[in-house]
Amino acid sequence: MVPRTTSDPTEAAYAEAEVLLDRYGVVTRGSVAAEQQAGGGRRDEGPLAGGFAAMYKVLAAAEEAGRLRRGYFVERLGAAQFTTSATIDQLRAVAEDQEDSRARQDDDGADPERTMVLAATDPASAYGAALDWPEPPRHGDRASGQSGTAKAPHRPGRKAGALVGMHRGDLVLYMERGGRTMLLFTEDEDLMEVVAGALVERLRAAKTARLAVEQVNGAPVLHSAFGAALQRAGFRSSPSGLRFSS
Repeated sequence: MVPRTTSDPTEAAYAEAEVLLDRYGVVTRGSVAAEQQAGGGRRDEGPLAGGFAAMYKVLAAAEEAGRLRRGYFVERLGAAQFTTSATIDQLRAVAEDQEDSRARQDDDGADPERTMVLAATDPASAYGAALDWPEPPRHGDRASGQSGTAKAPHRPGRKAGALVGMHRGDLVLYMERGGRTMLLFTEDEDLMEVVAGALVERLRAAKTARLAVEQVNGAPVLHSAFGAALQRAGFRSSPSGLRFSS
């Protein structure tokens, strides 16, 4: 009844690599770092103890043996990426689907079915793990409606209580815990409407009692294009900003 274990370090190292492949699909420097972080930095043996440099040797050996393939499969994940042939076929199918979606978006605008709002710590969001967070927007974009070049006052992070809004996998919105400030990563007003609606749906599904928004990209939300989209989606105006209550 007890699983048979192996003391062979090569077999153990490849077994750990297979776990990463099952978990992430494409193994990169970022996914190894995320795995180490998830382990609390307490991994003191095996290929993960040496970080990506040690795991790279295991993955490269598997590639030479014909078990894996190395290449640049996903943009912004670094030059060294390892995965299986089956995953590559799936990625190609996803890429074709995205191209069709872009074509439909050009005709019909932002697609609500391709928009989701989820916890910033959700494994479905790669930002802050496999993907770096994009640079915070500056004042003066169409979302804030303000002039100037100062950066937004905070950066996004994988924090409990924070939410992210994504459209076709791209980060559109970051809302800190409590909702006082938001970062918007688009100037497309149609997309603002879609993500505002998705945010309200998420807040209602979570039965959020109340939430107050004061700033978007470091500027008053009441003076922003996204603030108008939030009001149309269900937020209400208040002296200090916008409020939501379920």
